[in-house]
Order: sequence, then structure tokens, then C-alpha cells
Amino acid sequence: MVTTPSLLVDRLPPWLAHVLRAQRGPVPWNAVLRGALAAAPLLVTVLAERPTAGVPAALGAMLAGINDRPGSRRASVTRLGVPALAGSAGLLLGTVIAAAAGGGRSLVVLPAVVGALGLLAGALSSTGPVASACGTQVLVAVVIGAGMPLPESGPVRALLFLAGAGWLLLLRLLLPSPGGLGNGPYRLDGEREAVAAVYEAVAVLLLAAGGPQGRAGRAALSAALDHAQDALAGPRLRRRASSSAERRLHAQYAAAFPLAEAATALAWAGVRLPARIAEGPRGLAAAVRTGGSCGPLPAPARTDAGLRALDDALLRAAAVFDRPAGVAPGRHTGHSGASALRRAWSAAGLEYGLRVAVCCATSTVLAQWLHHEHWYWLPATTVFLVKPDLGPLVSRVVCRAVGTVAGAAVFGVLGVLVSGPAPLVATVALCGALLPVATRHFAVQTAVVTVLVLSLVLLGGEPPASWGRVVESLLACGTVLLVGHLPMPGRRGHGVRAALDTAVGAAHRYLGHVLDAPEDHALRGALRRDAYRSLARARTAIDLSAAELPPVSRHSAGSEGVAGALEQLIDTTTACAVQMDQRAAELSPAHAELLAAHLSELDRARAVPAG
Repeated sequence: MVTTPSLLVDRLPPWLAHVLRAQRGPVPWNAVLRGALAAAPLLVTVLAERPTAGVPAALGAMLAGINDRPGSRRASVTRLGVPALAGSAGLLLGTVIAAAAGGGRSLVVLPAVVGALGLLAGALSSTGPVASACGTQVLVAVVIGAGMPLPESGPVRALLFLAGAGWLLLLRLLLPSPGGLGNGPYRLDGEREAVAAVYEAVAVLLLAAGGPQGRAGRAALSAALDHAQDALAGPRLRRRASSSAERRLHAQYAAAFPLAEAATALAWAGVRLPARIAEGPRGLAAAVRTGGSCGPLPAPARTDAGLRALDDALLRAAAVFDRPAGVAPGRHTGHSGASALRRAWSAAGLEYGLRVAVCCATSTVLAQWLHHEHWYWLPATTVFLVKPDLGPLVSRVVCRAVGTVAGAAVFGVLGVLVSGPAPLVATVALCGALLPVATRHFAVQTAVVTVLVLSLVLLGGEPPASWGRVVESLLACGTVLLVGHLPMPGRRGHGVRAALDTAVGAAHRYLGHVLDAPEDHALRGALRRDAYRSLARARTAIDLSAAELPPVSRHSAGSEGVAGALEQLIDTTTACAVQMDQRAAELSPAHAELLAAHLSELDRARAVPAG
């Protein structure tokens, strides 16, 4: 028997298997082009014989490039712009800290300030992906601003950093997406593709009903709905959708909710469905992409509540698609700034913030003790290593070590073959182009970033010292690995428990609404989205914890059982909502018994103590 590489990976311990896994998908050529063009400000400064001025701009573009992920232009304003503002402020703050510390060796002031900032940034990072990117850029920019010797003043560095990130954001807003022209308003191509993907995911789930891929299909549908919600919810110049095309797109997204609900109920029933049942949602997906009408849609047999709900949803969607103008966005259950602050100062936020603080302060002390010049590399490396967004702790450390050695080796070869500022600018442009693909694996991303940063260091007038950077990166790896496994006050695993508690609360709100006010479909859809989205975040936290070393992973033992019981409860609630729509808000005794059983199972699973 031939064993495939994927089977070999599955047989490895989770913490080691994660190192060997990489994301797959087509090459994002538009992002590759943006990454290459992001080096334009650096080229301008080199041609003007001011290469040091291009270093902050290139750093801003690089950090923005790491955040440049697929999605709508509207969402990219927040995803790239807000962290760039935070990084610019961090760079200015770093120069102020360096001046206050006398610009020399400081074993007390700099570590204390960096540690305090690490506590704040780490706690805020736990509230969401944009906040996490902001925390990373603030900390990296602070240590670079305090440690990198550049002739430009602090305010000038901050403006240059912001200009570099702003240039990449401008490219993101202006350059067309692949296939985005000719199918409706140019500015909505990312949003259209996100909404079309929801209808495609409905079709996939219908085909997977009754088979082993049913759960994966439901998770993919939930992810597609999340992505479309984020794509449509970005900043606007006006409070409401500002054009008929945008209102129409919002209406098409809202029309997908009943379809998603019916498809989830059919998948929950576990009955195989004919292949033709997917033709309707796929026709709607094609209509979203082309901007035209959906045309005739095949109607399923109305033999049970799920199929009747699917038929009704298709009819309502067809009516929405045939309208020349849509409706304004519906209500949603967004989180307020106050709730974000509560999450930041919760046990989970403080646990992560405390580890970030200890790691940053320790690495700064170590760097200052070893040498007071060019010390910023070690704490800057530490900041990326303490990011759980990039994978489990051991996986991050191994990938960082391998990627840094590989990047330093590549840069060493380049240094032998070429010299002068022009090849360095070309290297930065090439690394910027590779970055959107390299983000699929942390080791590859680290290698690309290492080559890019070493090129900027040389352009900034510092000696290359490639292998010195390797030693400092390995010291950062050891520091983070040690601190990450140190016992801290209180119990560990707060992140998983907090994510599960949030998901349980969302599920109970959804169930309560279905039982108390089943006729309010708008709020029901919003609560269902919140429940499934919270469940997805909890599963992400559980998977991340499970891939840690046993001393860490054991603190979240039993959480998978809670997530499984919670998933059954939410799916059954969705099936009950569909059934109640067809029975005039009457809950059948069989469904009531199932809900009671799932609630009891959830309570039992939550009562099991973690390891």
C-alpha cells in the first residue's frame, strides 16, 4: 500500500503536523502585482539619493502587504488602513521612547515601556483580527522606532511609514480584481464575488446532505456567509448603501439567508438529495456575478418541511433578483466598542497580554544586555512569534527558525552576486511580490520577510550582519518558547473557554428567539449568523490549542465535546425554525425532545473539567 504525504502528516503529533501543513489555492496575481508595485516609494527615495527615507515607507508597505488578503475593497480600508495608523503612531512613540532613554543602553526604561505596551497591545489583540494586526504593528514599530538608527526625525518616519502603507492601500482600491471588469460596478467586484460564493456554498451543502461531507459543507457555508458579511460591512461615505447596485447586492445577500437556513435543515436531516437541487443556487450565484436576472429556477419537490422551505426561499430570491433596485442593508448584531474592551480585559485577553508583555520585556532586556546598538531585531522577532494567529507556539518557533536561516542564506548569496542600491530595491520588489503567496506558510513568509528586511537594513546604512540576525532570531525563538510554557497566575486555556462561552451565549440567544418570536425572520437570521460565527471561532481556538505541546493542550481537554454538542444544538435549532415556519410557529414534540436532549448534552459536556 502506498501512503500519501497527507496520511503521513496525519499520523504525526498535532504540534509537528501543523508545521508541515500549508494553505492551498490559486496564485492571487492581483496581490502579487500590488506587492511588487509597493516598492515604488523606496525606488523614488533611492533615485533621490535619500534611501534611508524609503526604509520606513517600505516597512509600512511590507506590514500592509501581510494584511492584504482576499476580500472587497471596502473591507480592505479597515483591514489595511487601521493597522497602518497604529504602526505609524508606534514608530513615532518609539523615537520618543529612545530620546527619553537617552538613545543608549537601558536595561530598565526600554524593557519596562515595551513590556507595558505589550500588555496593552496583547490584550486588545484578543478582540479580533484587525485589533490583532494593530497590536502587532504598534509593537514592531515601537521597537524599530526606538532602535533603528535613521537620520529622519520621528514625525517624518511616521509619515513615511503611513505613506508606504497608504500607497499599497491606494493600489488595492484602484487596481482591478481578476475578472472584475465588465460585470457591474467596478468598485463592487469583491463584494459580488463574496455574495456569489454564498450561493455556491449553499449548492455544495445541498449536494453533501446525507453524506460524510455534510458537516464540512455546513462549515464552508458559514465561512462564506462570514466573508460576505465582512465584505459588505466595510466603511461607507454614507450611512446606507449609496447606489441601486449596492442596495441590490445587499438584498441578494439577505435573500441567501433563508436558502442557507433551509440547506442547513436538509443537511441536518441527513437525507440524500438529487443533484438537480443544486441548480437553483448555482443559477443565483451566476446571476450575482453577471449582474443580470436569475432566469427560471428548478423547483424542488415539496415533500417535507425542509424542501418546502428551500422552494419558498428560491421563489423569494428570484423575486429579489428580478427587482431593478434592492433594499437597504438589514439589521445585524455587531459588537460595540465597549464589548471589545470587555473582551480585552477579560481573563483570556489578560492571559495573552501578560505573555506578550513578558516576552517583549525579556527579549528587550536580552537585546540591551548583549549590545545596545541594532538591538531591535530580537524584540521585533518576538512580537511575531507571540502571535497565535500564525499557528501553535511550537509550530511558530520551528517555522521562524527555519525561515530565518533560509532567508539569511539567500540574502548572503545575493550579497556575493550583486551590490549597490538598485539590486536591493529589486530584491524588495521581488519579496513584496512573493509575500501574498508566502503568507500561506509561516516558514516561507519568514524567509521572504527576512530577505526583505535585511535589504532595507543595508539601504538604511547598517552593516548586513545576516548571521547575527539569525542568532538573534534563535534567541527570540527560545525566549518565546520558554515564556509560552511558563506557569502564569490562574488557570490556562482562558482563550478556548472564553470562545466557547461566547458561542454558548450566542446559541442560547438564537434558540430563545426561535422559540419566542419565530416570525421575526430578520433578527433570527442575524442571531443565526452570530451563533454559527461564534461556533467557528471557538473551533478555531480549539484546533489551535490541540496543536500545542501536551503541557499546554491538556488545559483545553474536553472542549471538542462542548463544541460538538453546541453544533448539534445550533443545527437542530435551525431545523426547528424551518419546521415552525411550515407549521405556523408550532414546534413538534419530536423537535422539542431533541432540543431538550441537546441542551442536556451541552450542560454535561461543559461540566467536565479540563485537564
